[in-house]
Amino acid sequence: MPTPLPKKILARQHEITADFTRLVHAHVDDLAAGRSTEALEIRDFAGQLCIHPTHLSNTLKLTTGEAPCAIYERKLVAVSKELLSNRQQSVAEVAARLTYDPSNFTKFFKRFVGITPRQYREQLWEQQRAETSETVTS
Repeated sequence: MPTPLPKKILARQHEITADFTRLVHAHVDDLAAGRSTEALEIRDFAGQLCIHPTHLSNTLKLTTGEAPCAIYERKLVAVSKELLSNRQQSVAEVAARLTYDPSNFTKFFKRFVGITPRQYREQLWEQQRAETSETVTS
């Protein structure tokens, strides 16, 4: 039977996970708000946490079962969806805000959502129109 990890090590692993998640959320929110114009990489987050990128990756895989990039990408997708719901911004403007060129943003978004940003936006607007017409007719 494997030797259980000391509580101090377990606590540090969860601290690293929480700190990384907090940094990712803050950074992506800064990108979305225009307070940051450069996307950070996993090694940048590891540097902010004063740990090696491999240690960060191994720790996150142990505590969450996911790689650091999966957490980062999930937050980017959530913010992308939020930004796409704003009719005043074009898909290209949303892409630029998140430091993508439009083509790569479309590929990124489609890989995680299954449809292009334009298709997502059209579905969202159609759904909003349907909800509005239901409210008016009720």
